[in-house]
Amino acid sequence: MLTQETIAAGAFCTWLAAARDSLHGNRGSDVPCGDCVGCCVSSYFIPVRPEDKDALDAIPAKYLVNAPNEPRGQWLMGYREDGTCPMLSDHKCTIYAKRPQTCRDYDCRVFAAAGIDAGGDDKIVINRRVHAWRFTYPSAADVAAHEAVKAAAAFISTKRDSFPGGRAPTAPTGIAVLAVKVYPVFLDAATEGKADADIALAIIAASREFDSRPRGHALG
Repeated sequence: MLTQETIAAGAFCTWLAAARDSLHGNRGSDVPCGDCVGCCVSSYFIPVRPEDKDALDAIPAKYLVNAPNEPRGQWLMGYREDGTCPMLSDHKCTIYAKRPQTCRDYDCRVFAAAGIDAGGDDKIVINRRVHAWRFTYPSAADVAAHEAVKAAAAFISTKRDSFPGGRAPTAPTGIAVLAVKVYPVFLDAATEGKADADIALAIIAASREFDSRPRGHALG
């Protein structure tokens, strides 16, 4: 029986396939959040895209700013001084049915998969949840996939100088998301004996290949 400190995250490969589909825009995330609102109280800027028409209609304009370095019409919704989303009231999202796609896609299990925290003190609620998630491993493939995701995240985190121009994610979300995209690079001891620079190039190639697949293409 699960305790408050242990929460079922699902079979790892099942979660991983769904997460990769979500990253590719084929679906939102189906997260067993329960009463957790960690992502709503953790000082996140929320991208709101032009296609989020219902959200744009529901969010007061005073909470939206133009996203820097993005085309006009790409918005960011800020947060209150205490780090909470302005759309949160009484521990509930007031625009849940109209929430932006960013919120629909968010899944803090990605940090548990990558073996990292979501951030520092401002992410304490999410980190508590991250530490509570427990994946199951119905097959050896589940174990191997999780080890590969964690290895990818560890490499991205610690070997940034191996990437051309040192261009690798530094924020936890970027690290975890990239690890999920490129984990096949670390399957089956494929990186053993390779130079770090070559592994970094393989990560870049795998990320580009992932991002180049047509929307709607099923991902394993």
